[in-house]
Amino acid sequence: MNDPITTVYIGGGTPSLLPAPVFRKLLKGLREIYGFDNVKEFSCEANPGTVTNDWLICAAENGINRLSIGMQAFQDDLLKVLGRIHHYDSVFQSVQKAHEAGIHNINLDLIFGIPGQTILQWSETLEKALSLHPAHISVYGLILEEGTPLFHDIEKGILYLPEPDTEREMYDIALKQLKLSGLIQYEISNFAVPGKECSHNIGYWSQIPYIGLGVSAASMINVKLSADGVSYLRKKNPDSYLAYKKTVLEKTPCHDSEIVQSKNARFETMMLGLRMNKGVSEELFVKMHGISVREAYGNKLFEMVKAGLLLYENGYWKMTRRGFDIQNTLLVELMED
Repeated sequence: MNDPITTVYIGGGTPSLLPAPVFRKLLKGLREIYGFDNVKEFSCEANPGTVTNDWLICAAENGINRLSIGMQAFQDDLLKVLGRIHHYDSVFQSVQKAHEAGIHNINLDLIFGIPGQTILQWSETLEKALSLHPAHISVYGLILEEGTPLFHDIEKGILYLPEPDTEREMYDIALKQLKLSGLIQYEISNFAVPGKECSHNIGYWSQIPYIGLGVSAASMINVKLSADGVSYLRKKNPDSYLAYKKTVLEKTPCHDSEIVQSKNARFETMMLGLRMNKGVSEELFVKMHGISVREAYGNKLFEMVKAGLLLYENGYWKMTRRGFDIQNTLLVELMED
């Protein structure tokens, strides 16, 4: 990876818990090691209610120009179901403080499909989020993580997930409300004011190499082009701090790694690219893999086109709205080529 770094992302939601002096030292160290002269998007996650004026001033002074805030829902009872400790007022204050510090590119994360959540509550959450005039909104269907209190409550029948038809209606409402407010969908779960699309996420979906620093962080590096097409090394840092520290100090290779190539590399290009509204470029696919999308997937593509799930337009393969609705099923079909 000798190309200049153009995007930096600090994730996990915990950066805003760091005292400003500690955060300043972290940012200074990153700049000294990597050099951020070519960085255009410097994004950081923040937990509502934990961002202070000092922390935000420190962030702005050190180049952070985009903030992603986990609003999730407007209603306190739903936030409690999710195990969140903040309230909507915390989100409002965090956004206001960010603007005052000079950070105006704000993303809000929202979740639908929460146990007990109604259509009306979801619409209200969207309205409250839009009233803050964010440059970007991400809407995600709830994903249950095994081992969490919410997972156990669902298993025991204490709480119940909304019906699939209700979740689909919630997604439809998001598409309509966000579009009416001027946010353009550019990926299945992401909407932005034109020009404010998230660069680091687009990088993941476009398979641009990246380095992950810290516990549990992932990297995708060493992209190579051979007769069999593109291949790359993907690895994940240890989940334990002590194990990660040992890996860094002893400069030992990460054990959780794999080489992605040939059929698997082609599928990942399709899986990631089809998440975006613009889809997968036929020309770029050929450059990456040495064969066309048509050659790689043959009749399956045309069956999906006939079924109204895929379309080919201006050199791109992309999902239709029906395709997005059954995206996982469609991808499984492609994976089994």
